[in-house]
Amino acid sequence: MIGIINYGAGNIFSLTAALDRLNVTYGMVNTENDLEKYSHIIIPGVGHASAAMEKLKHTGLIRAIKALTKPVLGICVGMQLITEHSEEGNAALLNIVPVKTKKFDKSLNIKIPHMGWNAVQHQNNALFEGIEDNAQFYFVHSYFIEYNPIFDIAAANYGLKFSAAVQKDNFYGVQFHPEKSGKAGEQILKNFSNLSL
Repeated sequence: MIGIINYGAGNIFSLTAALDRLNVTYGMVNTENDLEKYSHIIIPGVGHASAAMEKLKHTGLIRAIKALTKPVLGICVGMQLITEHSEEGNAALLNIVPVKTKKFDKSLNIKIPHMGWNAVQHQNNALFEGIEDNAQFYFVHSYFIEYNPIFDIAAANYGLKFSAAVQKDNFYGVQFHPEKSGKAGEQILKNFSNLSL
């Protein structure tokens, strides 16, 4: 059963609709005690990492999230939150995965935000089981996670190579929106719900 961190910075409707389609049961995490009820935790997120971090601080859940030993998946800004720092608002984040969230550089002659479908090259990781290499996923972001081979489990290119997915221990993050990425995205959510540590 998946617990969704409900901190006012996630597009929860499209995520819950995808979980409904997959017949995956879920509920909302509003307090520390709620974390106990679920086997898997999702941190959703849209918008600005620094604003999302402030909202997360107000929940009082940060210490408990960092201490989790069950599978955790950050989606989009939720992925950025598990990194060390974001150039967006010069914000210190949860620092679970020691990589930085950086701004796409206009000098790369790319449109910002990076918006739409892009191919993802993934490693042999349980999160991507049953998904073809170079499968297309849907992205909407102006900031990216720097590529680091230690934590990278999937990469994409948009002017430069960046991490489309990361893992450190029980913490996973995906920059794309699995709930908006058709069959491949639904497979990610299914795989996550089946992860056991």
